[in-house]
Amino acid sequence: MSERRILVNAFDMNTPTHLVSGTWKHPDSQARRYKDLGYWTELAQLLERGLYDGLFVADVIGVYDVYGGGPDAALRAGAQVPVNDPMLLVSAMAHLTENLGFGITASTSYEHPFTFARRMSTLDHITKGRIGWNIVTSYLNSGALNVGLDAQVRHDHRYEIADEYLEVVYKLWEGSWEDDAVVLDRERGVYTDPAKVHPIEHAGTYFKVPGIHSCEPSPQRTPLLYQAGASSRGRRFAAEHAEAIFLTEPRAEIAARRIADIRALTAAAGRDPHDIKIFTGYGVATGATGAEAQRKYDLYRSLTDPDGTLALWSGWLGFDLEPYDLEDPLEIVSSDAIQSLAETFGDGEWKLGDIVDRLAVKPGGPFAVGTGVEVADQIQQWIAATDADGLNLWHVITPGSYADFADYVVPELQRRGVYRTTYDPGTLRHKLFGRGPRLPDSHPAARYRRSPAGRPPRTPVTTSEARSE
Repeated sequence: MSERRILVNAFDMNTPTHLVSGTWKHPDSQARRYKDLGYWTELAQLLERGLYDGLFVADVIGVYDVYGGGPDAALRAGAQVPVNDPMLLVSAMAHLTENLGFGITASTSYEHPFTFARRMSTLDHITKGRIGWNIVTSYLNSGALNVGLDAQVRHDHRYEIADEYLEVVYKLWEGSWEDDAVVLDRERGVYTDPAKVHPIEHAGTYFKVPGIHSCEPSPQRTPLLYQAGASSRGRRFAAEHAEAIFLTEPRAEIAARRIADIRALTAAAGRDPHDIKIFTGYGVATGATGAEAQRKYDLYRSLTDPDGTLALWSGWLGFDLEPYDLEDPLEIVSSDAIQSLAETFGDGEWKLGDIVDRLAVKPGGPFAVGTGVEVADQIQQWIAATDADGLNLWHVITPGSYADFADYVVPELQRRGVYRTTYDPGTLRHKLFGRGPRLPDSHPAARYRRSPAGRPPRTPVTTSEARSE
């Protein structure tokens, strides 16, 4: 079994039902409080008590309206609708914690990079460097229509736009302001030295940003970069840009193949294969005894909502699953939705009932049932078999799943020496990598940094040129 420290994020969403449809009905669930700030601040404090690395907050633009040709099933189940903005939660949670990181999902498809860069720099300042960005390209056609597009942008084209989007924000975060631009010279009355603030003069295929970044350098400058795309194109994008990747796979051998491919692609991009921390989706049902854990699990299973689950899956896969029976084999073709799911489930091996079970907390995959000792065993086996660095721990009920993990599993993992016993000081990036607040020189964003003398990068290159080197 692996002896390296296991990283753990809590995986949540600003909505009543994130992944396990129907469990908002559980008598101990506080999912209905998703719209109350107190829920989020209490959750952040719980997670910091459990020494979680971070809170990873998913988001989606659009509604799941593929199943049955409309949003009714998703609305009835509360399946990622209603859903509120995740960014607005961060400042309050950061104020009441000192170490917990915050990974916030935001799309490159529907917001201009200049305004987005300002918001993320602001969050990096007020969290003292504990903010991360989960880079997504958005996959729901309903979201595209509601922002004025005629249809969803094709899958690989979304990544071409994302490549340039990253180029723009790297220029703003890393290259616009020199480290010592803010001088605070009271005698001369100078807050910022204008000679040390530079327009980025970006004129690309999709974006034109001529001016300077609005914000002075924040603790990390560039937030910690998460990425959740697991398709072939998404993995190439992640190998170039990501510092942390979230994968969700049904079996250890599938996760292991994906992870090995990502590490190889990262090396091919000129980066250390372990410059990326890989988190896999995982869930637990645990308690003081095995019988207690099993009772919790049985209740969870009884509350799951098949239609809500199929509404989510129809949106993720890009086609309507309503006409199919649970015993029908899936032969999924590629779409402009989440291609990694088509790659995993499109070989005819899986039945529709298998994917319903997968999000109805079925053991045997990335879901463990048992005492703290038994769950710790299963987690270590999963980590060893996949070569993952950690878990994105999704909840069945909230915040109970996270509290149970902190109370029963964390002490056992600590006893085995594979879970932190205290937080390291510093930014989120430093806590994960132990080498300071800034991106390493091997990262493509470093190309846009200025020398101490203020000179621009020796060889300014576009992201596409960097890929070809």
